[in-house]
Amino acid sequence: MNYKIVLGICLILFGFIYCQKQKENTDNYNYKSIGTITGQDFRMCPSPCCSGWFIKIDSLTYEFDTLPNNSNINLEKETFPLMVKLDWQLSNIIECPNKRITIQKIAKE
Repeated sequence: MNYKIVLGICLILFGFIYCQKQKENTDNYNYKSIGTITGQDFRMCPSPCCSGWFIKIDSLTYEFDTLPNNSNINLEKETFPLMVKLDWQLSNIIECPNKRITIQKIAKE
């Protein structure tokens, strides 16, 4: 009888640990990329390719202007570099092709 209780407790504990690991692993798959926000772009030029923030994704550096409202990240108060996971797409700004992105979803890594 005692071995059934111990076995039951072990199975319950294993279930909790396994479910927690599954949740952590699937959470990262909900994002397209992992990136590092490296800081603010202080350049001042008349082009729409200046200002905003720099982010490095897969060894390429992009720029973005804003974060989604529900991101819970305040760039003015963060310490850089800041590791993040995000969904994004290239912005369709003709003047700076392949440089500007629009962030659709983001969270701290």
